[in-house]
Amino acid sequence: MMRSLLLFLALAWGGLLLAAEPVPPPAAELSVSDAIILGTIEGVTEYLPVSSTGHLIIANTALHLGNGAQLRNAAGQPLWYKPPVFAREAGLPLSFKQRALDWMGLEPAMDDPQGVPLTLKLAADSYTVIIQFGAIAAVAVLYWSQFMAMLRGLLGRDRPGLRLLVNLAIAFLPAAVVGLLLHDWIDAHLFSVRAVIAAQIAGAGLMWWVERWRQRRAATGQPGLALEKLSARQSVGIGLLQCVALWPGTSRSMMTIVGGYAAGLEPRRAAEFSFLLGFVTLSAAALFKSWTDGAAMIEVFGWPHVLLGCAVAAVVAAVCVRFLITWLTRHGLMIFVWYRLGVAAVLGVLLAVGYLH
Repeated sequence: MMRSLLLFLALAWGGLLLAAEPVPPPAAELSVSDAIILGTIEGVTEYLPVSSTGHLIIANTALHLGNGAQLRNAAGQPLWYKPPVFAREAGLPLSFKQRALDWMGLEPAMDDPQGVPLTLKLAADSYTVIIQFGAIAAVAVLYWSQFMAMLRGLLGRDRPGLRLLVNLAIAFLPAAVVGLLLHDWIDAHLFSVRAVIAAQIAGAGLMWWVERWRQRRAATGQPGLALEKLSARQSVGIGLLQCVALWPGTSRSMMTIVGGYAAGLEPRRAAEFSFLLGFVTLSAAALFKSWTDGAAMIEVFGWPHVLLGCAVAAVVAAVCVRFLITWLTRHGLMIFVWYRLGVAAVLGVLLAVGYLH
């Protein structure tokens, strides 16, 4: 299992490692303990219906990784995420995207005369997305047989596998489109403690209502829908609900499990579809973030602690996936309702006393 995890992580990061130019020593410190804490939080919360992004935003604040001051390199030069128009002429470091466009012989658009400075907060926000590679690896190992079935389906040798693949693609598309359109706006307006508190409370209310509905439905003796019987229309519904999870603190896992319940899937199958859809969605998000912000994050934190966070997330996520399947089958979602309300209450108190901002 560990060899599979390491192989997946190596492949996932290989493209970025080859594309990025050598960088100087890290501009800011991310300690070993910080990497382990963030990796553990990612692994625990990614597939539980409590919101990994929301927890990581809080953790970044608590670990003092939210500094918005512009960083400088060892020579004292300011570091830029997106350099201003004059950067090229002035000899300042160019962004990863601009270096990539130069390498391909294309002229990058220089439409921001002010530029965007590289900050500790920007690097930390990118880190919380990119260490999702660890959680992705866990699902790849645990559900390898389903991925092989989808591959056989693509080759015309497994009809249920092909149906699952098509349903996952359909469910993925809404969040992909909305995420690309609203990516910058979400980063600018919703990565905050207050947004997380509101999402935790709203999500708790939704889960309470859906769990009560599921229990009433189960009491009638109506059997749950098999995963291979999920229709394209039901998959679209799950995908649309996943769009709501772009609001940090909501939980992608929660929205897709709720969508699975609404489609008629029993808890175990709803969770499995959520995990498989998460593999697709998180892979796309992490690869996109690696392309746009990966080199900037490495320039700030360095490689070792980023890979450490991914490895910790992979091991912890594998344990939590198994736990969630067992728990949902026996007890349902209600415990997570109370957990979310408790988190919102604690965060509200910490915000009121000025510990968080």
